[in-house]
Parts: sequence; C-alpha cells; structure tokens
Amino acid sequence: MAKRNSPKLRTVNKSVAAFPLNQFNSDFPYLLGQEIVYLLASKGRGDLEGSEWEQIFAICIGADWKPSNVGLDDVVMGNTAWGAKSVKSSLKDFKNLKQIRLISGRNSPIYSYGGTIDITADPNEIGEQILEIWNERVSAVREKFKNLRTVVLVKSNDLSQVAVFEFDTIRYDPELYDFLWNPRGNLEGFVKGTKTKRFTWQPHGSQFTIHEPVPEHTLILTIKQPERLDKEKILDAIGFDKSWVTIERK
Repeated sequence: MAKRNSPKLRTVNKSVAAFPLNQFNSDFPYLLGQEIVYLLASKGRGDLEGSEWEQIFAICIGADWKPSNVGLDDVVMGNTAWGAKSVKSSLKDFKNLKQIRLISGRNSPIYSYGGTIDITADPNEIGEQILEIWNERVSAVREKFKNLRTVVLVKSNDLSQVAVFEFDTIRYDPELYDFLWNPRGNLEGFVKGTKTKRFTWQPHGSQFTIHEPVPEHTLILTIKQPERLDKEKILDAIGFDKSWVTIERK
C-alpha cells in the first residue's frame, strides 16, 4: 500500500493583540500623568471614578471608549477589549503592592440557578456556580474579541501615586479551587492545596471579588499636585454670561 501524503493545511495564526501584555508604549506614562493632573486641577480633589478611568485609559492608548453593561469590554481597540478597574490603596510606597481586590460584578446563583443559599450549603457547589456565572460572561465577550484583558489602576487617596497593570481576563476552572464559608458568612475560594485566596463572594448582595496578584514590573507613577483651576477665570476666559442659560420652565 502506498504511503499516504500528509494533507497540506493553511497556516493558522493566533490573533495578535493590540500590544504585548503590560508593555505600554513610551508615551503612555506621560499621557496618563497629563490626564490625572488635568483631573486634579479641574476637580480640585483626588476623585477619579471608574468611568473616568475607562475614558482616560482609552485616550492614553488611542482606543475607543464603549461602556458596556457587562463591564468586561469598556475599552476597545481592534480585536482587543479591556475591562477597566480602579482600586484605592493606603500603602505609602506602591512598590510594595503585592495583591489587590477587584470587585468583579454580582454573581447570583439564586437568580441564575434558582433555590436558596445559606452557609449550610455545600461551599464547593456554590463556588462552582459562582465561577460558572463569571465564565459565561467571559465566554460571551470572547465571542466578539479574540483578546480580552483587565487593566487596573491602583490609586492613592489624593492621586499623588498610581500604579497600572494588565492581565488576561480568563475563565476559571472550578476544579482548581477549594471553597469554604468564613466566620462572617462569606464564601472564599483558595487555589487547591494552598492558602492562596483567589475569590470572595458575599451572599448579601452577591458581590464577587477576585484577589489579583500585582505583577513585579507594574508601572508606578508619582504625580505632582497642581493648583486648582480658578472657576471665575475659566468662565471669563470662555466669555460666559447669562445669555448662555435659557429658562425653559419656571
């Protein structure tokens, strides 16, 4: 019998992301610093909301800001999407950041699977349901985007110090984790066979939190605090007067 020839296949290339993970371009730190300084000067306080961080990150990388209900694809560039998260830290030196807690949505097994839940329920069964709800969200977004990431801004209370890093947004295999109820009645998930905590879930409110390690080479910036912009001078500069305001109903 003649030897069979191997079939010729088309080359399958993995879809390339917008840029390598955590390798922001050289302008990124300065663009980010510029946006934060402007925010501080215009607001007069270190107050940066989640939606503002989404917009700032989109500006800094030249992407589109497209806020979504899921919260996993708020920033889009080609085949890459990001969920943008911001968290506060009281550490004096962000070089000592090791782990942060990311509130990652409300995962309600009662809504998704029915029934009731209390701390007498099998923690591993509930943990599996919690992760599967998350996994379904990730899968739905990955149908639209080949590359899915989470970008995190860690901020001090006054925005004098910030840290930024990314990680791939992935599905979690429930078989790799052990779950238990803690004394406060919350569910905690640990990497199997270790004391490394990865998840916390609160039955009241169904809040799902992921404990994420901070990469060693995370970008860290210190920001000079600007003087607050003078409101009256700005209004004068743009020529504001009462004619700008029309009373539609009194």
